[in-house]
Amino acid sequence: MRSRNTSDYITLFFKGIFMGIADAMPGISGGTIALLLGIYEELIESISELKISLFSKLINKGFKSFWKKLNGNFLLVLVSGIGISLISFVKISASLLESFPLFIWSFFLGLIFATVHVIYKLINQWHNLNFFFLIISIIFSIFLSSFSAYDTDEISLLYILFSGIIASSAMILPGISGSLILVILGVYAYLIKALDNLELIVIFTFISGATIGLLGFSRILKYLFNNHRDATYTIMLGLVIGSIENVWPWNKSFSTELSNLNLFLSISLVILGFVIVILLEKIKKIK
Repeated sequence: MRSRNTSDYITLFFKGIFMGIADAMPGISGGTIALLLGIYEELIESISELKISLFSKLINKGFKSFWKKLNGNFLLVLVSGIGISLISFVKISASLLESFPLFIWSFFLGLIFATVHVIYKLINQWHNLNFFFLIISIIFSIFLSSFSAYDTDEISLLYILFSGIIASSAMILPGISGSLILVILGVYAYLIKALDNLELIVIFTFISGATIGLLGFSRILKYLFNNHRDATYTIMLGLVIGSIENVWPWNKSFSTELSNLNLFLSISLVILGFVIVILLEKIKKIK
């Protein structure tokens, strides 16, 4: 764990802000931003310390030893930046989704198209089993889309908990967007509205799931990427492809009237979203 001065912590706070904005946008990975900003390895190492044995240190050796082992200053400042930017972005996103659904979902569609491209390039070898995983995961993703919250006023808290577990465990992996997972699961718009309206039960349930995901399931996901990389990325690719219908901006359920100008603007935003993710990937490679 590196030592930091006040200037370093201010910089870290703003890095958290950038991560929070990325985590709130389907298709852009907060893990990728952390990698670009040079804090990914420290973040993973710090999260990996969050286990039961750490709390025995709190009891036996006191708070100072516990906080140092946790790398508490780093996590506190970073998470503060992430939280503030997430809350701010949610307010903006909720307003934009309500006022300009065609354009916002067009932009998100571009992000998702780019994610398909990026994940496809991460798969080294294609064989029959991979194609099987791809087809099954596409079908499963389409099935999950039937739970879509775009036109749904209520979703069960158990499903919100499940969504938090899956999304948070994916959120820390470079190239995998936690918000995109929420889109695939059909709860993204619902959670945006819940956060904007301060629906505390929904928020607490999601945070509980996210905590479980970070502390537990993220280790499983990390193992799968380390030991079954191609199969895992193939499944992710299928899930993303299957989610495209879920955000299709020309769907009548959340589209405004399609004039020629609106169509031109929405297609332009699809292209913009695609280009942003591709540029981020190119910058990551340069790094």
